[in-house]
Parts: sequence; C-alpha cells; structure tokens
Amino acid sequence: MAFRDYLLSSTISDTLDVWELKDLGHQTAQRIVQASDPLQSMQELNQNFPSVVSSLSRMKLNDSVKDEIIANQRMIPPGKSLMALNGALINIEDIDLYLLIDLVHQELSLADQFSKLKLPRSTIRKLLSTMTPPESDTFRVDFRSDHVHYLNNLEEDAMYRRWRSNINDILMPVFPGQLRYIRKNLFHAVYVLDPATVSGLQSIDMITSFYENSFPMRFGVILYSTQFIKKIEQSGGELHSSEHDGELEDDKSSLIIRLFIYIKENHGIQSAFQFLSNINRLRTESADSTDEALEMHHIEGACVETLLPKAKSPPQEILLKLEKEQSFKELSQESSLFVFKLGVSKLQCCLLMNGLVFDSSEDALINAMNDELPRIQEQVYYGQINSHTNVLDKFLTENGVSRYNPQIIAGGKVKPRFVSLASPVLGGESVLNEINYLHSPGTVDDVKPVTHLLAVDVTSRKGIKLLREAIRYLIQGSKNARVGVLFTAGQDANLSNILLVKTFEITAASYSHKKKVLEFLDQVCSFYEHNYILRSPAAAESTQAFINKVYELAEANELPSKTYKSSLSEAYNLKLIEHLDKVAQYLYRQFGIASGVNAVITNGRITSLDAGVFLGDDLHLLESVEFNHRIKHIVEIVEEVSWHGIDPDMLTSKYVSDIIMLISSSMATRDRSAESARFEILNAQYSAVILNNENSSIHIDAVVDPLSPSGQKLSSLLRVLAKYVHPSMRIVLNPMSSPVDLPLKNYYRYVIPTMEDFSSTDYTVNGPKAFFANMPLSKTLTMNLDVPEPWLVEPVIAVHDLDNILLENLGDIRTLQAVFELEALVLTGHCAEKDRDPPRGLQLILGTKNTPHLVDTIVMANLGYWQMKVSPGVWYLQLAPGRSSELYLFRDGGDDGNQEKSLSKRITINDLRGKVVHLEVVKRKGKEQEKLLISSDDDKHSKEKGHNGWNSNLLKWASGFIGGSEKSKKSSDSSVDHGKGGRHGKTINIFSIASGHLYERFLKIMILSVLKNTNRPVKFWFIKNYLSPQFKDVIPHMAHEYGFDYELVTYKWPTWLHKQTEKQRIIWAYKILFLDVIFPISLEKVIFVDADQVVRADMGELYDMDIKGRPLAYTPFCDNNKDMDGYRFWRQGFWREHLRGRPYHISALYVVDLVKFRETAAGDNLRVFYESLSKDPNSLANLDQDLPNYAQHTVPIFSLPQEWLWCESWCGNATKSRAKTIDLCNNPMTKEPKLQGARRIVSEWTDLDFEARKFTAKILGDELENPDPLPSPLSSSPETSSNDQSTDDLESKAEL
Repeated sequence: MAFRDYLLSSTISDTLDVWELKDLGHQTAQRIVQASDPLQSMQELNQNFPSVVSSLSRMKLNDSVKDEIIANQRMIPPGKSLMALNGALINIEDIDLYLLIDLVHQELSLADQFSKLKLPRSTIRKLLSTMTPPESDTFRVDFRSDHVHYLNNLEEDAMYRRWRSNINDILMPVFPGQLRYIRKNLFHAVYVLDPATVSGLQSIDMITSFYENSFPMRFGVILYSTQFIKKIEQSGGELHSSEHDGELEDDKSSLIIRLFIYIKENHGIQSAFQFLSNINRLRTESADSTDEALEMHHIEGACVETLLPKAKSPPQEILLKLEKEQSFKELSQESSLFVFKLGVSKLQCCLLMNGLVFDSSEDALINAMNDELPRIQEQVYYGQINSHTNVLDKFLTENGVSRYNPQIIAGGKVKPRFVSLASPVLGGESVLNEINYLHSPGTVDDVKPVTHLLAVDVTSRKGIKLLREAIRYLIQGSKNARVGVLFTAGQDANLSNILLVKTFEITAASYSHKKKVLEFLDQVCSFYEHNYILRSPAAAESTQAFINKVYELAEANELPSKTYKSSLSEAYNLKLIEHLDKVAQYLYRQFGIASGVNAVITNGRITSLDAGVFLGDDLHLLESVEFNHRIKHIVEIVEEVSWHGIDPDMLTSKYVSDIIMLISSSMATRDRSAESARFEILNAQYSAVILNNENSSIHIDAVVDPLSPSGQKLSSLLRVLAKYVHPSMRIVLNPMSSPVDLPLKNYYRYVIPTMEDFSSTDYTVNGPKAFFANMPLSKTLTMNLDVPEPWLVEPVIAVHDLDNILLENLGDIRTLQAVFELEALVLTGHCAEKDRDPPRGLQLILGTKNTPHLVDTIVMANLGYWQMKVSPGVWYLQLAPGRSSELYLFRDGGDDGNQEKSLSKRITINDLRGKVVHLEVVKRKGKEQEKLLISSDDDKHSKEKGHNGWNSNLLKWASGFIGGSEKSKKSSDSSVDHGKGGRHGKTINIFSIASGHLYERFLKIMILSVLKNTNRPVKFWFIKNYLSPQFKDVIPHMAHEYGFDYELVTYKWPTWLHKQTEKQRIIWAYKILFLDVIFPISLEKVIFVDADQVVRADMGELYDMDIKGRPLAYTPFCDNNKDMDGYRFWRQGFWREHLRGRPYHISALYVVDLVKFRETAAGDNLRVFYESLSKDPNSLANLDQDLPNYAQHTVPIFSLPQEWLWCESWCGNATKSRAKTIDLCNNPMTKEPKLQGARRIVSEWTDLDFEARKFTAKILGDELENPDPLPSPLSSSPETSSNDQSTDDLESKAEL
C-alpha cells in the first residue's frame, strides 16, 4: 500500500458524498493501469477498499481512461466480468484455484505434446485457442424412397385447395399456438412403425385424427416387421431370401404390410390407412384382449371390413389368396430392410420430421413442428426457400445422413468417449506406428484427416463382419478417411486365424496402392467367414485350402501371389501370436476395450460394438460427424504449417494424416467450455492491463470490474497465474459507472497454498493463512468465509466471537486469531427417472464395501437434488433397503441389463473439487405403477406407526465418520431407552441453532431447563455450521455431566436455491428449509426450540402429543396483550387476506413429524414457495416464521395449545403462570436488550445462567468473573455488563 494511502486509511469513512462516488470506478481503473505492478495494485485496492476509498476519490482523473471505458461499455454491460483461458470462457461464479490449475495443466500438457510433434510455437498457440464449432444437432435421416406411404399431399389434394399458397405467409405474426395454413409441403411427418405393435397402431390413429382435422402437415408411414429385422440381424445384416420363406408365415407385421400394399394399389391410400385404423379398433373392442395383444382375427376382420364395400370378389377369397401366395412379399421385406439400413428400428416407433428423429407421441409431433418452424422461416426470409423449392429435398441434401445410429449421434444424452492417441505414440508405444492403412481406390497419396482404427477379434463372426463392412465402405469411396486394423484373437486362436491376419498385413503393407486390393480382401474375408467362422471347427476347411484360395484370389485381382507363397507357407508363427496378445493388452490398457470386444476408434473417439449390427453407412456417419465437428478446423491450421527441422522426405501424406489424428484425439479429451467471446473488439489502450509473453502457450482474456466481489477473487487468481505460469494476459477493466453507494464494504483475502518447499524444515511450519493488518478499531466486524462450493469448513480455534469483532475491546494486543479446518467435502447429485418427475423421497445410502451405510439422505423433488458428506476415498452409493430398493434400480448405460450391478454405484473422490453425480433410476419390472411415497394413513398393513409403512427400515446414522467431535453417543431411533443418570422412556429429540457467543450462552441455559424438567432421555441436534470452537469443546463434557446425547448436523446450501446474503437470514432458513434432509432417515420426530427459550414443563408431553397427521405443529401468537395490537400485522392487509381465518404462528417452538413431513413432500413444497418469494427483498421479512405460515394451505400446521409458548411482548402477564416455555422474543415497543429482559422475566434464568457459566469456565480453565449468581457477560470476552446491548447480535434485533 502506498504511504499516502496508509495515512489516509487511518480515517475510514463509511459513506462518501454522491459526487465523490461519481468517478470512483474510473479512478480505480486509472490507478491500476498506471501502477508499476498492475495486478498487485488491483489486488491491494479491492481487498482493502474501505481503507483506500478516500484516497482514490481524491485522485485526478484522466479523460482518455474514462472515454475508453465508456466506449467499451457500449459493447459490454458496465460491471460485467468475463474470463477466458485460450479462448474458452470460464464460469466466474464457479471458479476456484483447483479448477483453474486443472485447466492450465491440461493446456500445458497439450502444448508439450504438440511441441514433441515438431509443431511451431505459433501453430501450437493457434491450435490451443481454436474453438470447436458447436455440435450440430440437425442430423437428418434421409428416408426418401418408395417405401414411404404418404397419406396426403398439401400441394395437390383437393381438400387443401382453398388454402393460400404464398410461402411468405409463414413470416406473418400469429397468436401463440395458432397454425399457419399454407398449401405447401413444409413439414413432412413420417412415422416409422411396426403395424403389429400397440404403439404403432396408436400412432396410426393419431395420424388419422390430425389428417381428418386438416392439420397443415404432410403425413406418411414407413412400415417394417420387427421379427424380420431380428432375422436380418442374426444373419449379420444380410438378406438370404431362401432361408425365410417358410418361417415368416406367422409374422403378423409382414402380413399387415402386404395387405396394406395390396389395398393401397387397388383401392387407394385412404383405404389402406382405414385398414390399419380398423385393426386397432377391433383390437381395443375385443373383449378377450386384456393384454392388448394383436390377434390374427383382428387383422382378417379389419381386411374384410375395409374391402367389403369396394371389392368385386368376396374379400375372404382375396385374403386367403394373399396369405397363401405370399404376394407383395418382396416389397414387404424390402420395406423392413430399408428401415434396418436407416438404423431407426431400435427406436420401436419414431417420428421423422423432415428427417429429424423424434419420439412418436403427440407432444413430440407439436414440439418437432415448433422446432422446425424457425429454421424454415429463416430460409424463407433469406430467399433460400421459395414457392418452387422442394423443402424436404433441400434439407435432406444439405444435412441428410443415410443411417441413424444413436451411439454416434448422441443428441446430448450420452457423451462419446475420447482417448488421446498422442501420449502412447510419444511414449514410444509401437502398436500404432506399425499399422498399415487401407484407402479408397486412387486416394492413397492424399492426406486423410479421419482415421478409423478397427479393433477386430478374428475369431468372432462380428469381427469379420465389421472388417467386411469397413472394406465395402472404402470401396464405395471416402476422400477423407483411411482404415487401419488392430487384430486380436481370443484364447482359442488357430492357424486359420493367424493366416487371415498375415494375409491382411502383407496386403496392407505391400499392395494398398493396387487397384483391386479392396476387392481381394473382401473376397478373402467372405471365403474365411463362410468356411471357417460359420462352420464348426471339425467341419472347417483345411488351412491349406485357405492358402490356395488366397493364391487364386490374388491372381484374379492382379496381385502377385509370390509374396503370399513365401510368407503363408511358413508354419504356425509364434511371433505373430505374441503380437496379437500385445495388441489385445494395448487395446485394454489404452482404450479400455476388453478382449473379444470389437470397436471402432475414430481419431480417438471409441465406439464399442457390443449390440446390434454396424454397417459401412455407420462409418460414413462417424466420418462426417467427427470431421465437421472436431477435425475440419484442425486440418485448416495444420495445412498452413511451414515445417522446420523435419526431413522433407518424412513429410508424406501419411505423416500429416498421423499428426492430424494425434492432435484431434488429444484436443477431444480436454474438458472445457464450448462458449467463447470476442474480447478483441474491446479497446485496450488506456484502461487495460496487458502482459505479453510470446513463448507462453497460455493466454488469458478477461473483462473485470475491479470493485466487485468477483473482482476481489479474480485479482488474486490472476496474480497467482502471472507469478507461476507467466501467461500472456489482456485484462480490460470494466467498472460500474456512477455507483450510488460504496461498491465494496469488506476486506478480503484469497488464501492460496504456499509454494515454498518445506522438505528441509520441521513439521511445525504454519499452513496457508490470511493476514489482515491496519483494520479499523472502532467498527464491529464479522468474519466470513468464501470457500469452494463442495467444501465444509469450520473454525477449530477462535477465542473471540467471530460474529462481533470489535478490536478496540481486545485490550492492548488488539489482534485476533482464528484457525479453520476443512472438515469434509460435499458429494451432490441429481436423480432422474426417464419420462417422469424426479423420484422424490427416494432414500440413498452411502458407505464403504465393509460398512455400506455411513450416511443417508433422500432425493428432493427440486431437480432430483441430493447431497451427502464425504472425505476423499472410494465410496459405494446404494438405494436404501426397504421401499426404495424394492421399487427401483440404478440404470447404468454399461450394465448390459445386469441388475446386480445396478444396485450400487462406485464413486471415487480423488480431489478437493467434490463431485456432482447424475443418477438415473428405473422401476423394477412389475412395479411400474406403484408409488414410492405411501401415506401411513393409506397403508392398510401398517400395524404400528413406522413399522410397516414407507419409513419401515429404521436405519442407523453413523455421524462424525470424518470429524470426531460430533460422535453420536447413541442411535437416533425413538425406541425405549435407559439413558444416563437414571433417565428412561422414549428419547425426546430436540433441535436448535445458535450463532455467536451470546446465543450459545442462551443455548446452554435452554439445554439445562429441558433436562431439569424431564426424566426421559434427551438427544439434542445442533446445526454445526455456526457453532464456535468453544461450544464444540464444552458440549461433550456437558453431555457427559448432565446425561444427554447430542449430534452435530450440517447441510450445504444447494447452488440452485436462491441464497441469502445476510448471515442471520441464512440461519433462519436453516430452521425450516432442509428439515427433510438434514436429519438421518431413521429420525421420526423432532422438536425445534429456540436458543433463547426457557422450558418449564416436561418436553416429553409435547413430543408424544397427537398432531392429527399434520407434518408441523406450531403455537399461534397470543392476542391478550392489547398494548401490542398495532404491531399485529397478520390481522390486516395481505396477511389477513392470505390466512383466511387461519392463525399466524410463532416460530420459536415447533414439532416436526418427519415421517409425515417426508411422505407429503412438505420440504419440497416449502422450498418451492421460498424460491418464488425470496427473490423479492420485501417478502419473507421473518423468513423462518413467514414461510410456514404462508405455505400452511399446502403444508398444513397443527395449532398447539397456547400455554406451550409464552412471551411477554405478545401474551401479557395474566397467562404467565400457565406457561410451559418462555421465549425471550423482542418487544418492538421497548426494544429492551435480551440479557436485561431475561433476568427480569424468567425467575430461574439467573441460576441457570450461573450454573452454565460456572461449568463452562471449569472446562475451559477460565476464571469465573462474577462468582455470585448474578448475571455476567460472556465468559470468554472481558466485557462489562454495560456492553450487553452491543453484544446482542442481529438475531435479537430481527426476531418478533
């Protein structure tokens, strides 16, 4: 800090006049830019802002700085902060040091790989800064063929003649939901369906209904037989007509298709669709079809019904003739084969909207139309579509793919898996270097950006099938791709397998340039498949026959057979077998491809071929997807490289193809945002910090408001990067113009781990720390932490109250120390169920292999969110025993339907950034209609509450599995206990929350008052987040001395829930928002008691009270103190209207029936109300009280008898003698301090306070300041009683 700033900082002003604030942001930017070390200057200014603001506001402003900032703010909003690393934007809200270091490390390791590939530094920077084009989701399946049966044609049919044909009408504004009736085929809704399935027939009914209502869309169907397609798949994707003649007689789908074609040809398409509708009508009307299955007589009846009015000969005869003669059989089979080749048969029944793939439901049709509309409008607007354009031809020609494969076109659901090929190659791994590639005829010398590596098991039929498809794919022609084969063989590899591999390798190495090489390989594979794979080993041809066939085919395809003769005649080759084993190990180690699995690796993208058939068209699809999305922009950069230090003879097309393959695979593995921003358009002459470093491969672009909370964090992070990574930086300053108040009112330090090497010193070296100097003495300060989202941090040493720091009261030392500890990490996630709402109330447990249940939670309805506390290690997540695991299983993409695997999920916590886990669950077979949450009232088998209902399994909660201080002394269930100190009966569970030394003092008094009035065991639950280290030190001793149990619980505020900024309001929120998830599932009931309450009755009476099946029970506000009538806001205005005669309750004491609370999803409802109300700063003034009262129409409240809560302000002294608890709520009239009021109102308070302070002093080894039982201030703070009013924290001021 400059000396002048230091002098001025001694007088800290809370407020500056508005005219002094006017240019504060611009003055700050000028001070930073003109400093010798701008980043250090920015950090010092915004982290000590209250101390330097006076000095800043007196600084003379340079107009050029101000003008440039104003000019930039025409392009970016004032105060907006952005940051990008090598062009990719980073979310400033989520950023922390660990994330940033990971991103930087990722870029540096890529740069290192690229430099080893001899790429020039300028090219490396260009590659790292290039942004992947956004993945196109507009892949259209090109379904144009004669197999599409269109029901209508908007351009030609008479029923549409009166519609307008002007295509520009599509640009006219209409009301939401209104349709545009234009006589042009703009939307082609073609359904691909099996007409013998329920879903297929229902789709036909839907199409017919839309058509009859003149929906402006062209409808069509492509029909297929599921049975026939299964047969094609079994035969490896080939149609052998002779095999199927007799087998398909019972195939209902094929029969319907043949009848459909016959009726269409003879009686028109309307009758054909009518036939399909009749089938469905007969099926649904049929009395015996309880299972909804289609019977043969439905088809025959529908056919007769359709043909009867039209046919000249009796329809029964026509039907018999068609059934017997198998006429139209070829057309029917071709239609199914066409669907198989399109790849959409796996989707059962789907909609192709102008080629885009959708679900077949009615909603999907409307959504598909609404998605397509803006694309058509855009092209009409720009003149690319006019009245003569065939829209379908245009779209399918531009974006059409001949095959759809959900494995390749993920559509955002499943992320493709990428592996870098560069690291093994650079590490000297020879397998990839030894591959000889095959090319399309005549393209051997061209650079091939796309490389398909096939992992082929030569002993399997699927492997040979994949090999043949790849050869045919090359024969069809591909300019951009080459194919390399990695052969493996199972355990039972024989000589014929070896010979095939050898033939292949000789051919690829020596003759890949020959014209007919691909035909030769295809013929060899075909011979091998038919004679060695499809036959049993005993019946297989001899190996000599194979060798002879190779010679024969080589000669036929103009390849010299001499080479084959010399190589193949050698006997069993051990070297080759070793090589096959080496390849298999390499594939498993590098790509995770197990032995016997066939796969395609396309520039690092792994497509495993476990299920289904993989065709050459799939390779075309892979090529186009990968080339357009990941490879094209890399090719453009590599083509411009001027190579240095490389032998010109080495620069072959193969070398460049290899470089492109290695670069694109490495870049695909990096995990970064796809969003970018054009920082270069912002001026950076007078108001920017520019650090150039030509040699660095890291470039940081940032726009920062230096006087903002994000600016405080960013300035520290940028400084760390500048110091240790030396990147080039361009930081444009973007302060708010003319702030109306001080933009920052806090002191801030960003703590980073120390980089010094302590290996030579002892272990007593202090860890990283934040140091605040020159702080104001007379201001009350509060210490808060800004930690990464997954961290749970707590203070472990803090002598003074961190909520109320007044340095001038700390004596001569005037220093304060606090030590914080990272107690645990938070594992969060979202749980979904396909096509349904999140499974709210689903119980999850987490533990290790040996102890499967350490922590538990339930899934919220809000985004299916769940959260658990963990430490680094390997954990297993499971569905809790009971209803959750009876109804559900985890759905895992790689599970192959194995249900055992689906019962648990392994989660590894291996860094300090926590983890977000996305779970998908599915209902077990036969349980699809059952509900997870069964109300205990509805549960007929419930003999005893909680024994057989939803919460039947009373699971134990092992708290404190990370921190020892919160070790539970006893299980939290509510069975009969024989507790400490002769306590017996059912345990009473009491929950409270306190923050600051004053309220912890009140909390101890509350504990004593509860214990002195009951003989039953008591367990206290405290929210850990806000307790001081002293309290956590004292409470175990107090529990031992007075014979009670306790547990410390915590819950991290979810990121998606609107967060409160004031600490007091956060504490209020914790009282009500997380009741369903903060306690273990086994806890059935809990009573909340305010810290400043004194109990005079046995709380067991309240614990056992019947609250009539309501989740919550509160006491209504008293109304017998007439002096307070003017303050009873709930009797007028909004509250009176909203409550509609219901009482307004006080939140100082309430009972929660947790079983009912979870069953009725009360927590989810309260969070929904909170989210909608809390964004308005004027609503929920008393958050913990207003929220349940506002929501009581949805979350009903049982009103407790009045004597359960008495407070002087509202109740008056007449009813005090009957009070069972006394609350020290504030009096808005007198505003009397709490300590003073406590002594006056509650006769036993003084003795209880003395007892608690005496015990605390004994444990902490402090002297008791006033040994007489007169009230004294906080035991740990040497203040006098005149300070009591100042020690009252925010809670006492805000509470009613």
